[in-house]
Formats: sequence, C-alpha cells, structure tokens
Amino acid sequence: MNNFKGLDLNLLVTMDVLLAEHNVTRAAQRLNLSQPSISVQLGKLRKALGDPLLLPGPRGMRPTARADELREPLRLALEVLGHAMSPASPFNPAQARNTWRVAASDYGESTIVLPALNGLRAAAPGTRLAVLEMAPSLVARQMEQGEIDLAFRTSDFVSSGLRRRILFTERYVLVGRAGHPHLKNHPTLAQFCELEQVIVSPDGGGFNGATDKVLADMGLSRRVVLSVPHFLYMRSVLISTDLVGLLPARLVRDTVGLQMVAPPIDVPGFEMAMLWHERSHRDPAHQWLRAQIAATV
Repeated sequence: MNNFKGLDLNLLVTMDVLLAEHNVTRAAQRLNLSQPSISVQLGKLRKALGDPLLLPGPRGMRPTARADELREPLRLALEVLGHAMSPASPFNPAQARNTWRVAASDYGESTIVLPALNGLRAAAPGTRLAVLEMAPSLVARQMEQGEIDLAFRTSDFVSSGLRRRILFTERYVLVGRAGHPHLKNHPTLAQFCELEQVIVSPDGGGFNGATDKVLADMGLSRRVVLSVPHFLYMRSVLISTDLVGLLPARLVRDTVGLQMVAPPIDVPGFEMAMLWHERSHRDPAHQWLRAQIAATV
C-alpha cells in the first residue's frame, strides 16, 4: 500500500466487511452506514490500492485476485488491532508470570521488600522479583526505559515524571548492644556526646550527618569514630562492640542482641516513599504490586 500513511484506517474495516458480503447494500447495513457512504469508501480503497477490488457480477459483486489476497491478512490484522485497543484485562496474580524489578537500599530491602516477600510469593507464586541496588541518579532513566518497576527511598527525592506514595514515617532511636552499660538509663545530652558512635555514610567515608547538624546549632559535637556505608553492617557492629549509634527504629525493632532508647536530642526522621513512572501507572499488574506492598508496610 503505497500511501498507507494517508489512509483512514476505518476504510480497512469497510473493506473487510465488503470482502465478506460481496454486496454494498448488505455491507452498509452491517456497518450502520448509508449505501452511498459505502460506495464512496470503496472508491477511496480502489484509489489507494490501485485495484478495483470488487467487480459487478451476476449475484452481487465478485472479488478481484488482489482482493482475495487481502482477505485473510486483513482479517488477522484487524483482529490484532482490535485486541491491542481493547481494555486491559484484569490482573490475576495466581496465574501471573511477571518479573518485577525494584531498586532499594539495604534499609529499603529490610523494611519494605522483606516484609512484603511472603505475601507476594503466596499471592503470585509464578512471578519473580529482582532487587537491584539503589542508584539515585539513575532511577528516573531506569524507570523511563522500563529497567525497574519500583524504587524505595526517602520522600525528599524529587524527579520529574515519577509518581510516589508515602509508605510510612520513620524515626531515629539510640541503639547499642544488649546490656550496654551506658544505655541502662537514658543518657543525658552531655553523656550522649561523649559516647563513641558509628554513622552510616551512603556516599562513603563521611563523619557528619543530620544529628551533627542539630548538635552544631547547639554549639555541641559528638564522638563519631566509625563510618560505614550500610545500615545492616552498622547493626552488626553495634551488636558486637560497645559503639552506639542512631538507627531507624524499624530496622532494629525485635532485633536480638540490641537495645534501643530514645535519644536525648530531637533528630528529624524521614518519610519512606515508593516511586514509579507514569508509563506503568495504569498497568493492572503494576497497580496490584503497588497495592500489595503498601498494604504490607
């Protein structure tokens, strides 16, 4: 078809009916159009295809050889197009075979992905889940290109084109090993500043964080003697040493070997958000996944 770009696709529906009926009047009745309208459309099809398509015969009209060649491919093409344009079918998790990819830090893995895992496996046993390391600068591009479905990070992360849902609000607690001599009673602010502490530095090697900014505004400082890149390693350090640290409460609750107390300083917490791209916002499978995770946490 030399001029397909300029062809009204509705003409293909008319041609499909004409090739089935071999009669302009019956085709007009099926399409709920007037006979002159069908005749005009047939003229456009003849011009576009460079073939008469249907010729007068003793019993209505008879197709040309070109029309016979087009009949089956046209029918199949219209079926495929109709299926593509039909509303999305409801998502059935029990029969799903999706592979989902989510990006999370070790904190997000522990507080969001892990609690949701059993529910996902029970409801959608045929699916797979890939957890990727969080790369904040790449999240928007990865979602736009369909490389990841969801990302979990603090709500202060803003990127155009991404939707988000706040999952929960987190607070910090002062944590040390079970039986730590300086955590038997709530330490005073002065005692807190003297304790040897560990800090998580996602960018690596930093010895200052939100707590230090609050202390600096008060003209104070603390003793940070260890900087680590991950919360989970920090948790292991606290269990096996006399160091203490401020950790998100969800990360340490019910952890054997650790005890936590309220810190003697008001350290701002944070909101944890689930992020996704507009391209998948209305996908039934994606909607189910988001609802499942949100309900879990």
